[in-house]
Amino acid sequence: MRKAILLGTTGIAAAFAMLAFGYLAQPAHAQTAEQLDRKQVETIVREYLLDNPELLLEMQNALEARQKEEQRVASIEAIKQNKDAIFNSPFDGIVGNPNGKVTIVEFYDYNCGYCKRARADMHALMQENPDLRFVLKEFPILGPDSQKAHVVSMAFLKLMPEKYLEYHDKLLGGEGRAGEESAIKVALELGADEAKLREAMKDPAIIEAFNQTYDLANKLQISGTPSYVVGNEVVFGALGKDVLAEKVATARTCQDSATC
Repeated sequence: MRKAILLGTTGIAAAFAMLAFGYLAQPAHAQTAEQLDRKQVETIVREYLLDNPELLLEMQNALEARQKEEQRVASIEAIKQNKDAIFNSPFDGIVGNPNGKVTIVEFYDYNCGYCKRARADMHALMQENPDLRFVLKEFPILGPDSQKAHVVSMAFLKLMPEKYLEYHDKLLGGEGRAGEESAIKVALELGADEAKLREAMKDPAIIEAFNQTYDLANKLQISGTPSYVVGNEVVFGALGKDVLAEKVATARTCQDSATC
């Protein structure tokens, strides 16, 4: 759909550009654009675009590049304005080095298949970067089961923060769809007290935390999982360890030089 919209937009732009070029290039005695009727204009535009279809791709690529740059600039500003909510929310789990020099924030959902695969990237990055602070931002967007699983996860984090990474790995790496039942089962296997866990699940602050995360994701133009914030950049999708490692290196350089 997005491609179709872009093609339509660039097609119109190309038509206007063609008309302007044709108007300037034609001899003085020829018809001007104002003298052409609608059908003539449509015929000229159609023939020109059929003869030069590469113009649509060139303009589409230029538009996408402009939109990407605009998104990058907007993300930098959004990160700057919401720095504490992104990197230092009291509701988030922190793994790796809690006092690390560089921070990655991951927006994830327990039922996201790409998040499951990206779990290995997280562990590899933490192993290779002892100064890496990894923030896990619970972002349940894949239905009611996801939200219920994340409610349990948030409650477990409050009760047993020292085992949160182990909990995260077991639930995210489990078979089947995560929900309240499977999330509670994992919590109990790790030693949680069921009565205390269920009481913690009732805390209204959990839903408030989700709402804050949804609002934050909207400001950062994040609509899917996994998505990451590294330094002053938003990274969309499970792009793999090597890409994230490059972002970490860039963020580290920026911090060292204070030039970004």
